[in-house]
Amino acid sequence: MLYYLFSWLQEHMHLPGAGLFQYISFRTAMAVIVSLIITTVYGSRLIRALRNKQVGETIRDLGLAGEKQKVGTPTMGGLIIIGGILVPTLLFAKLDNIYVIIMIITTIWMGTIGFLDDYIKVFRKNKEGLAGRFKIIGQVGLGTLIAITMYFHPDIVAREKVQNPTSTKAVEIMMDTQTGERYYAENVKSTKTNIPFYKNNEFDYAKVLSMFGLNGYVVTFVVFLIVVVFIVTAVSNGANITDGIDGLATGTSAIIGITLAILAYVSGNVIFSDYLNIMYIPNSGELVIFAGAFVGACTGFLWYNAYPAQVFMGDTGSLTIGGIIAAFAILIRKELLIPMLCGIFLLENLSVIMQVSYFKYTKKKYGEGRRIFLMSPLHHHYQKKGYHESKIVMRFFIVSIILAILTIVTLKVR
Repeated sequence: MLYYLFSWLQEHMHLPGAGLFQYISFRTAMAVIVSLIITTVYGSRLIRALRNKQVGETIRDLGLAGEKQKVGTPTMGGLIIIGGILVPTLLFAKLDNIYVIIMIITTIWMGTIGFLDDYIKVFRKNKEGLAGRFKIIGQVGLGTLIAITMYFHPDIVAREKVQNPTSTKAVEIMMDTQTGERYYAENVKSTKTNIPFYKNNEFDYAKVLSMFGLNGYVVTFVVFLIVVVFIVTAVSNGANITDGIDGLATGTSAIIGITLAILAYVSGNVIFSDYLNIMYIPNSGELVIFAGAFVGACTGFLWYNAYPAQVFMGDTGSLTIGGIIAAFAILIRKELLIPMLCGIFLLENLSVIMQVSYFKYTKKKYGEGRRIFLMSPLHHHYQKKGYHESKIVMRFFIVSIILAILTIVTLKVR
């Protein structure tokens, strides 16, 4: 909203300084600051309100150190994160940008699912919360919406090199910064995405299918739809599982958010994308502002969520941040980097899958279930080994930072 206001003031009133709102970097910085103010200042008020409403967390007896002290800690703190994301985005981003619109919908969509789950747990006194099938339906629905929008919306395009342009679409003459060779480029609907460690850094869903004798617009869309739905479901559940000890999911998500902001900036900047030889995605630079609000919200929430936590984000927050990370990566066509960037989420997911699968297998074979880990998810395994929560969280942060750096390095390592 402020973007449009200051654009009008610059154009008609020539207000000094109004032109700053034309710069993505300035609006991103402002989004971070406003997000931090909302989450830290108004977050404390929401925590008091949750405490007055007796919206406390019910802690399962897992035999972990310090868990009894957490009984009654306010939950549903994800509302703080959602507010810290949406308000700065609405203030500083271009609201007619399709990428921003999708991210706003994603935040509200996943926030609603998480809120329903927490509401059932807290107010209906049902420890199971929202039935798992309804969560899956919500995640699949969001993934389907994102896939359809990306595949068919005319404003979601990528700039590709063409030899002999014949279309009436906007065509530009570009120059390869490495070879000096001039070529034509135009904005087209594309089934390509970025892939790490590959020479041209591009993966085309359509061409891979053609190797198996499958062609066609619809067939390619079905494959793309399956990939998007799987990523949205996996990452949102991964964030949900990771949210098991104070500050872990929040801090890890902030690190991932910073990385996604960098990737969005270079992908949405024609100069940087050309220099790095990665896909240029017109108008996607606005996502950096959303990423700034996301990082600010996670960092501000960490003020209250770090050990010992004054508030838990609940599924309201964990499902939301997972859905946001997945949708963001898909929109900037970096979804194939998720296994590396979200390595902590992946490890947490795998630890649960391995534990459950091995337990069922050994119970069927030996009549007695056996475990790989002392407890899953993985962070509980280390708690059982006697590590303090703060040490586990800090070491997971270090691993997350290493994975984030490696993710950025893949832009040049091919």
